[in-house]
Amino acid sequence: MTYQEISHHRLVSQKLLEANANSPQEIVTHLGAMQAQDYSMAKWAIGSRCDATEAAIEEAINSAQIIRTHILRPTWHFVSADDIYWMLDVSAPQVKRFTASAGKKYGYDTKKLNQANSKIEKLLAGNNHLTRDEIMQELGIKKTSSADFLSAAIMMNAELDGLVCNGRMKGKQITYALLEERVSKPKSKLTREEGIAKLALRYLESHGPATLLDFSWWSGFPPTTCKNIFNAIELQLNSIEINGQIYWIKTDSSVKNNFRESVHFLPAFDEILISYKTREASILLEHQSRAFTNNGIFKPIILENSKVIGTWKRTIKKDYAKIETDFFNETETHKKAILFEGIRAFENYLGTKIVIE
Repeated sequence: MTYQEISHHRLVSQKLLEANANSPQEIVTHLGAMQAQDYSMAKWAIGSRCDATEAAIEEAINSAQIIRTHILRPTWHFVSADDIYWMLDVSAPQVKRFTASAGKKYGYDTKKLNQANSKIEKLLAGNNHLTRDEIMQELGIKKTSSADFLSAAIMMNAELDGLVCNGRMKGKQITYALLEERVSKPKSKLTREEGIAKLALRYLESHGPATLLDFSWWSGFPPTTCKNIFNAIELQLNSIEINGQIYWIKTDSSVKNNFRESVHFLPAFDEILISYKTREASILLEHQSRAFTNNGIFKPIILENSKVIGTWKRTIKKDYAKIETDFFNETETHKKAILFEGIRAFENYLGTKIVIE
């Protein structure tokens, strides 16, 4: 198997290659967790994998079919309501080390964070959805640059404790609500080992072929933990070796050669790049600095036949959306016209005219 084949199979496993009838929640369930700090672009990460419009995806989030919260790593992710509790049980303890450290910088130890949780619970009880600024005002924390970091740590801690999650959007503002008022708590729990194994199998089904270090990066668990889990589920996995590197897939995953031409305009922070420790299968090394930075900022990307060939950005106008492109190599006009057909799905998703410049 070659890197080209690896990248193509990832299009299949990530549900990017074939049109499908999955709902937004089913897409998120399949992928396990989808990075979502850029809220607008993160919705397109879902939309690029199904036929749903932006409005339909927004409704799935507002109605708590899809939860937006901090999980896996100290950043925002979309998670299906069906997965939120077991995934929090698995990953929250490791991410809470980050919030504990951040809180201490501003005089908030575990006791004070727990006290903040108690106050937040009372504020949000009865399906009261409030913005972070509204919550901080009630907690007596003034809006300053340093308090901004403190408020983020307080709310992230509350998320990781399973107390809060995203509420309904208030205009363009994100709100918080009590998780248990949005999603019923399950009666049974997984053990830590069962939870990590479930997470690993979900990742390899939706992101494979992938390496052990890819899963370690995506999940936030150290390589030694991941190795033990891979050993425990080895009978459910197949492996492929390329240049001394082992790539894993689930045994029931198809790796037959079903290549076909494809073009995709994908959002910033899309799983097709960000969910892997190294990205040589999808983008040439000399192009990587133009697609993402060393400090973790990922741009919207253009894929041709599963390879990143450029970046793009959108600007929303009153009656249309303007699309600007930056191809890594010189591209002839007739070739661009063919590539631009890949943006039509985005036009349908937005429900507005697109102008390409």
